[in-house]
Amino acid sequence: MKFIVYIVVTFLALLLTIGIAGYVYLAPNTVDSPTADERTQRSLPSGKVVGFVKDGVATWLGIRFASAPLGDLRWRAPQPLSVATGKREALQFGPRCPQLRQGQVSGSEDCLFVNIWSPSIEVGDTKKRPVMFWIHGGGNSVGDASTPFYHGDNLSRAHDLVVVSIQYRLGPLGWFRHPALADVATSQVDASGNFGTLDIIEGLKWVKNNISHFGGDPDNVTIFGESAGAFNVLSMMASPLAEGLFAKAISQSGGLNLTPIAEAENYLDAAEPGHRLSSREVVNKLLIRQGLAVDRQAAIQIQSEMATQRLADRLRSLSPDELLGLYGGAFAGMLGNPDLFADGVVLPKNTSAKSLFTNVSAYNAVPIMLGTNRDETKLFTAFGSRHVAKTFGLPSSFIDLQAYNRDNRYATDNWKIRAVDDLASAMLNAQGGHVYAYRFDVDDWRDLGFLNLGDLLGAGHALEIPFVFNKFIKPLRVVFPSSMQSEFDAVAEQMGSYWAQFAYSGTPASGRSGDLPLWSAWQASDPEALRLMVFDVPSDQGIRMVAERVTTEDLKRRFFADTSYASHEEYCSAYKNLFAPEHFDAGEYATLGGADCNPPDPE
Repeated sequence: MKFIVYIVVTFLALLLTIGIAGYVYLAPNTVDSPTADERTQRSLPSGKVVGFVKDGVATWLGIRFASAPLGDLRWRAPQPLSVATGKREALQFGPRCPQLRQGQVSGSEDCLFVNIWSPSIEVGDTKKRPVMFWIHGGGNSVGDASTPFYHGDNLSRAHDLVVVSIQYRLGPLGWFRHPALADVATSQVDASGNFGTLDIIEGLKWVKNNISHFGGDPDNVTIFGESAGAFNVLSMMASPLAEGLFAKAISQSGGLNLTPIAEAENYLDAAEPGHRLSSREVVNKLLIRQGLAVDRQAAIQIQSEMATQRLADRLRSLSPDELLGLYGGAFAGMLGNPDLFADGVVLPKNTSAKSLFTNVSAYNAVPIMLGTNRDETKLFTAFGSRHVAKTFGLPSSFIDLQAYNRDNRYATDNWKIRAVDDLASAMLNAQGGHVYAYRFDVDDWRDLGFLNLGDLLGAGHALEIPFVFNKFIKPLRVVFPSSMQSEFDAVAEQMGSYWAQFAYSGTPASGRSGDLPLWSAWQASDPEALRLMVFDVPSDQGIRMVAERVTTEDLKRRFFADTSYASHEEYCSAYKNLFAPEHFDAGEYATLGGADCNPPDPE
């Protein structure tokens, strides 16, 4: 009986633990029921708002920064707010934008809100504090600003900062580019398809015009975000429409991939093939689902003959459930829809981030911090790796831990090359300095006995967020053992101190406290230079500067010397996964491991 109870308890613990993957982006939209504090009343052009005060931090939640993108405003650039009368209590987060959660659509299209945490309580406070503007992650298709460890109160209180978070349109409501919509658009930005990107730009404009009412300095805004939020940070640097709206940037586990227009719009079998979820392929699904076409070929014919206004109207008439239902969902509800379109108006036509950030006149150059986590991909491969055994669909033990770690090392180092090393070197060459890089190494998670979460998750994707915000909330304690909390607190204080000092001065230096190790700028030429700040707990190696830099050439040399793959077929597949398309070499592939990865068909 005790053994059965143990199995049930540990299984439930594992269920909660693995839930971190979804919890990172799908946390419940809840907050205590606070009482309005009249000291926080602020008069804005769009009306009066009043927030609440908790532990010395004034908070305003769910403040509109643009009109609700409903009806004819769907798939248009965000529109300015109308002037309101009366007073609104800003005590609760606004609704999340429509997204898939556990297979169901959740949220409202009326979702364009910002949230503010500030030490400025009294109206007469004229101090100008640095502003940190948070952009949440979630594959640009899930997530929202209400996630508990995105709350900025601790960061604001500890470092005298104004913290802002934003909600922006997600999935195909945020990024969708179809010729029918472009044909009926009345402006280039409306035709761009980059509506989520435009939401973030509009949010930054709102901050520029209004944040002084909340104790913030409109000329000292640091944008920071994680995962898709970090991609969006870099998209702000790339967008000519965001020029002058921010002064510094922090990209946590990001990168930047701009989607070509052909990929966003075209059919799969076009001369320039589209994405499997391109707008035309999604409309094919719609026509079949609505009974207007019997198959894909018939849908193509109907779509090509349908009047643009009629098709645009049909798309706008869809409910969020109907629209998102055309996509399905993958990891934690993420859709995998094309986004960040290289339209030449909102974002550049140049789809290569590395080359884009080499030319200082081609982007909004500001001081920047770029970072990744040491084991980024483990959060994802924990669920899909064939080297991990599953029980009821959840990881329960390792089949081959060595192979699991090998696959993670290659994939994560490849991520680091794209998101940090290559970008840092390009930006350093372009702007001549003020480029900083980090790696997050904390992996001291709970050992469940049958499965060590330190091995399973490592320093995985998104696990640095609670440290940046210093928010170790209860559901995460399944992963974070209480015996390590004092060490976690130390790392959180250090990371928050560096992030805050960067927001104040454009360099992390020795942290806001001034007593931390000096964080040196990125160095591209001297192989021995200390260029990367590593964050780890004191009982491991602690925080330290290292000289590590990874290149694609380094990765290929390591890969070509690897004899650990179980079969040549597996080795070939790993090469494609790692290096295609940008660094795929047909000659290398043909002779990989001394054998051809494309053997002739014996028939």
